[in-house]
Amino acid sequence: MMFKVEGHKLRSYLFAFGMACSAAVGFVPAAPAMAQTRGLPDFADLVEQVGPAVVGIRTVEKVASGGGSGEMDEEMQEFFRRFFGQPLPGNPRPGPRPNRPQQPQEEERPRGVGSGFILSADGYVMTNAHVIEDASEILVTLTDKREFKAKLIGADKRSDVAVVKIEATSLPVVKIGDISKLRVGEWVMAIGSPFGLENTVTAGIVSAKQRDTGDLVPLIQTDVAINPGNSGGPLINLRGEVVGINSQIYSRSGGYMGISFSIPIDEAIRVSDQLRATGRVSRGLIGVTIGSVSKDVAESIGLGKARGALVSSVVPGSAADKAGVREGDIITKYGDKLIETPSDLSRSVASTKPGSRNTLTVFRNGSTRELSVTVAEGDPEAKPAGKRQPEREEPQAKPSAAGKALGLVVSDLTEAQKKELKMRGGVRIESASDGAARAGLREGDVILAVGNIEVSSVKEFESAVAKADKGKPLSVLFRRGEWAQYALIRPAR
Repeated sequence: MMFKVEGHKLRSYLFAFGMACSAAVGFVPAAPAMAQTRGLPDFADLVEQVGPAVVGIRTVEKVASGGGSGEMDEEMQEFFRRFFGQPLPGNPRPGPRPNRPQQPQEEERPRGVGSGFILSADGYVMTNAHVIEDASEILVTLTDKREFKAKLIGADKRSDVAVVKIEATSLPVVKIGDISKLRVGEWVMAIGSPFGLENTVTAGIVSAKQRDTGDLVPLIQTDVAINPGNSGGPLINLRGEVVGINSQIYSRSGGYMGISFSIPIDEAIRVSDQLRATGRVSRGLIGVTIGSVSKDVAESIGLGKARGALVSSVVPGSAADKAGVREGDIITKYGDKLIETPSDLSRSVASTKPGSRNTLTVFRNGSTRELSVTVAEGDPEAKPAGKRQPEREEPQAKPSAAGKALGLVVSDLTEAQKKELKMRGGVRIESASDGAARAGLREGDVILAVGNIEVSSVKEFESAVAKADKGKPLSVLFRRGEWAQYALIRPAR
């Protein structure tokens, strides 16, 4: 008896028969290779491990309250006399109040909340300097709800690190991680008290390392949710180690917008060790103002690529001055460390122990030379030693038709410049030639008024110049240093 089987059915029958035979002899064909996938980390164990060593910090400040007479001001007394037909109780007679000495009083008000973490079992706690700034009382709350008054050991504003001490023993402590092993893309976790919500846990990844924000310390950038109150809390890796202190956020609203910054724990520990030993931080200073080197400048002077720190000025009598550093030098190496950017020099000098000697490698007039410098001690409250000038804030000066006719190129003042000069407006002269130069104006002067019209921007400057009579001398009120004076720009003949 014959059976007719279609081709595709036959193949199916044969495959099924083969599988049955393979199973009978204990052989199963290998499953198709599949890409391995890595699951998301479970942070629960980390929270149990590190959480008890994270604390909440509340600060209180004393403020002056009103006088002690308890009487209301004269306007309120008059209000009661007119609308109620009688004086306010306690002051039965209309008329002037007797002169009574005001008793100054103080009252304590909550100032802010933050976070911290325990460094040692005997009660040393690390946090941010801005968390405890101006506090008259610091209160530390543990996860077991115990609260302690803390003593300020020391705070360093430049690194934003502070250490406080509570009187307790056998406390849980954090484990300090190795920042050199931290990788971009690595998972990290934060624990803190955002908006006073204690023991809040958030997580994300490391977005960048060595992020230059203009601060003394290059920061760790993450996308971990950080909000007011998280400041001072730990940034923790998957091994349960603290790798940073949550310190800043980038925000246009005051809240988290996807970018947060942490102080690297190695720098924080260096600062805390000094604070615990002496209550202050000592940093090196050589006394130079520095800027970056552009690609065009580097090529034109034979330096090659754009690198190093350009010396804009040298403080007379400073360590750099004594070492022979000159304006226009480009510092390319500090000791054994290559200087790629001005920030590299600032941080290297700041981390040097005052009084120690080091070698500066400078590029000058087409050749390289080495100078020996004895590092001085910087002011702990001053701006970072050798901090580069705020190049990103400087406006790009563009000559306008109105200004060009006078021989002037001007730019708007930045907010930082206004604050430094204590001025509300004006425009800065970037270059002066022709009539402006003949009138004595020069680069760096700040024009306050043109033809008796105050100017606070380049647009207003152009408008004022456009209104002026081109056939007559133009009066300009300008400031140079601490003095204001007039100049007359005469029309070209």
